[in-house]
Amino acid sequence: MPETEVSFAARPADLGAALAALREQLGELQLPQIAHGRRAIVLLEGLPGAAKKAVVRQLAAAFDPCHFVVHSTAYDRRETSEGHWLSRFWRQLPSAGNTAIFFRSWYRRVLDDRVLGRTPEQMVPRVFDEINEFEAQQRDYGTLLVKLYFDVSADVQEQRLARRRLNPWRSRSAEAEFIRADDIAYQRALEELRANTDTRWSPWRTIDADDEQQAALAAIEFIAEAWSRAMPSEPPQLVNAPNLAQSG
Repeated sequence: MPETEVSFAARPADLGAALAALREQLGELQLPQIAHGRRAIVLLEGLPGAAKKAVVRQLAAAFDPCHFVVHSTAYDRRETSEGHWLSRFWRQLPSAGNTAIFFRSWYRRVLDDRVLGRTPEQMVPRVFDEINEFEAQQRDYGTLLVKLYFDVSADVQEQRLARRRLNPWRSRSAEAEFIRADDIAYQRALEELRANTDTRWSPWRTIDADDEQQAALAAIEFIAEAWSRAMPSEPPQLVNAPNLAQSG
């Protein structure tokens, strides 16, 4: 299945106002999710400097904070000794009415970890199969899964990371496991990821992340559309509600 590209044609001039309107819309769309006990996962993938955190900030401003959690996924060398590698993600799945936002995800295993030699090549086909099965299980359980990949050019990525290096509080994160966007091994791994995990039940959406505000707008717009399609449009009916006329 081919990936879906985002078009920025005819975007509003006032991005701030457009984002505010989308946040309000998304907040309203969260109400039926909570009332009906629906689960949702938003997955944000992409290299450092790809504007993912800008989208997390927008989601945090839109959602009821009592009904979502953000999981930041980093390499965990302990996972190989603690059972199945997906087990830490099983523990982070959302409960009824809640949303789990994954800032990076299980896809690190076939992207960064693969490029850095932590995932043996002979394991890659099995990992793809396990990811597809895992995501199909979420679909079968009624969970909405939104997968966004933030595509950034190498020049823009380097500019953003250079600004981070100037901040002593952020300089370490700018250097940790740094993979350039134009790294050939990474691009090859990304191509295989899209070919193997862009499925009918959990397709990828690619966001052009060179412009941070436009990327945030496109991402929030797509998430709001996904919520609008997936969440019930009517309030849940009361079950065994007392007959008030007879009780009087």
